[in-house]
Amino acid sequence: MRKTVQAKRDVRIDPTAYVHPTAELDSGVEVGPYTVIGEGVCIGRDTRIGSHVVIDKWTTIGRRCEVFQFASIGAPPQDLGYKGERTELIIGDNNVIREFVTIHRATTKQEGKTICGNNNLFMNYVHIAHDCRLGDNIIMANAATLAGHVVIEDYAIVGGLVAVHQHVRIGTYCIIGGASAVSKDVPPYVMVVGDRARLYGLNSIGLRRHGFTHKDLREIKQCYNILFRSSLRLRDALERLREELPDSVHARRFIEFINSSTRGIIRERSKRRSEHEED
Repeated sequence: MRKTVQAKRDVRIDPTAYVHPTAELDSGVEVGPYTVIGEGVCIGRDTRIGSHVVIDKWTTIGRRCEVFQFASIGAPPQDLGYKGERTELIIGDNNVIREFVTIHRATTKQEGKTICGNNNLFMNYVHIAHDCRLGDNIIMANAATLAGHVVIEDYAIVGGLVAVHQHVRIGTYCIIGGASAVSKDVPPYVMVVGDRARLYGLNSIGLRRHGFTHKDLREIKQCYNILFRSSLRLRDALERLREELPDSVHARRFIEFINSSTRGIIRERSKRRSEHEED
């Protein structure tokens, strides 16, 4: 560490690590062996950085995060139009970033920021591309991959080996099954799986675990049935939802999500006759 590094008290940096002179490390930060911390990086209080980690320039990491060995954080975007402009990666508090995770800073095509919120778990080999925006309390399992400009809302779970197409939006409290290919928006509260991913009902177990009441679950199920299991066109189903559940927070969430979708939403797959007979 160079003496000009803006490090506060109780910072522990292994002698083999390199920290750029313009980096700012808050109190209680730990930096492991052979780690490289680049220009303009800011690391919040009590965050622990493991060995052989690379945190590239213009990256901000919040408080009490854990970054495990061999992660690559804040590297330039994999975008042919990027020419080295100053863009950012912003990571919030209490995140766990496991081995070989890659998170890239943004391009200049939107706000110039890749953002990950608070209390997220990114397991081994997760990839978060440029300009993604992730909320809070998200779990991404091993080798889940996001293309650029993906939005994930709070409390979503993305299974292992999932691939998400660019500009897709993933709704709150949903779960995506492992090895799925997601090319359209995933509505809130649902369970999807497959290549290409299709709806398979509500994430009922997850909703109960998060403390949703029986009344909440009834409303959400009613919304789901109107939107995805009625014979109505989607536009008419949304209008029916407004009429039947005018005061429901959950209905409003479905309506706002669907109305703001630009890629279209995932729907239930059509069952073959033999499957209907088995049911």
